[in-house]
Amino acid sequence: MWAVMAGENPEAKLSRRLALVGVTLTGLFVAIAIGAPLLENVGWLKDPLDSLSFPIHSPPSWNHWFGTSRQGYDVLSRTLFGTQAALKVVLLATSLSLIIGVPLGMVSGYFGGKVDRVLLFLMDTIYTLPGLLLSVTLAFVVGKGVINAAIALSISYVPQYFRLVRNRTTSAKTELFIEAAQAMGATPRRILSKYLFLNVIQSVPVLFTLNAADAILILGGLGFLGLGLPDGTPEWGHDLRLALDALPTGIWWTALFPGLTMTLMVMGLSLLGEGLNTWLNPANRR
Repeated sequence: MWAVMAGENPEAKLSRRLALVGVTLTGLFVAIAIGAPLLENVGWLKDPLDSLSFPIHSPPSWNHWFGTSRQGYDVLSRTLFGTQAALKVVLLATSLSLIIGVPLGMVSGYFGGKVDRVLLFLMDTIYTLPGLLLSVTLAFVVGKGVINAAIALSISYVPQYFRLVRNRTTSAKTELFIEAAQAMGATPRRILSKYLFLNVIQSVPVLFTLNAADAILILGGLGFLGLGLPDGTPEWGHDLRLALDALPTGIWWTALFPGLTMTLMVMGLSLLGEGLNTWLNPANRR
């Protein structure tokens, strides 16, 4: 979908190449998340919860490619299984934000009036709060767990979908095809679902991938603070917190590999979002 087009400018070519990198990285992490349990079953990966069978702070070797941690965990196994935990929470969180934010944005933009003002006030109030602070507060209230972490992450992204969809709905509802549908007696529900929906969500996939990248960082922050997933669950932020004490003693591998993996995954999703933006907005390719 990023085929070279006649007259494509250098910026568009660079964007297309970076997007290919993003697709490759994202696809690789999805494959890792799916394949990690299979690799464990065939014996190619150690049990990420096994902390008693391995030596402590063993450096990278043939038996432990990424070394072991202070708790005796195999860092390679923890890092790869951390991909699975991150994708579960992030996809659930961004999906919840989308499911809530898009309908509210369409209703607010189409009906306007008091409904619009109330929803705008509510979303602006949430939007003014720092995302990490809001997520930390909610995570403290709801507790640890995949669903709880997803809820804590999702709240801060709802206003972004709301504002994007509301603005597009406000513009689209004045188009001739909407006026024609209203003249023919179409109900507001039918207009919203059949005529407006596909016209106002074109940029939502771009926002979805960018929010997913941001959610990985916030999830890492929650895990670092001990507010993310349950204790023992392979999670990059939690493992980075446990690795801090060993860094001054020269134990670098327990922090390097989880941190590098998190960085690459965020980079892949960000570049994927850039590629989607180029593909969904043809003007960017000219």
